[in-house]
Amino acid sequence: MLTMNEDLGGALKHYLALMDAAEYYDAHEVLEEAWHPLRLGKDPLANLAKGLINAAVSFEHIKRHRENYAAKARKVMVSYERHKHLCREGIIHYELFASACRKTEMLKQQHGEVFDVLVS
Repeated sequence: MLTMNEDLGGALKHYLALMDAAEYYDAHEVLEEAWHPLRLGKDPLANLAKGLINAAVSFEHIKRHRENYAAKARKVMVSYERHKHLCREGIIHYELFASACRKTEMLKQQHGEVFDVLVS
């Protein structure tokens, strides 16, 4: 049986692979499954994980290009922006979280027309 931390590490690896494949909805689903125990356990990493989940949702809005997609993408990205500072050395799975944050920042830059005010 895997521990919550092993599940989180596996979920982050899968999340990154799905983000690389532009499968943002699936990336959101994978990380959300690992997020639930963090949230229920009041783990400090729950907010960082939720921010990354919402980042994936944001890129899914862009990918689908539906009505008001840019406004929806910016609205959802706020959670990531609010919690990305929690990604710092010393947290469990730091390298995976840092890779996910770098991927998010790269995608924000690629979609500068949507995130012009949020690009770090």
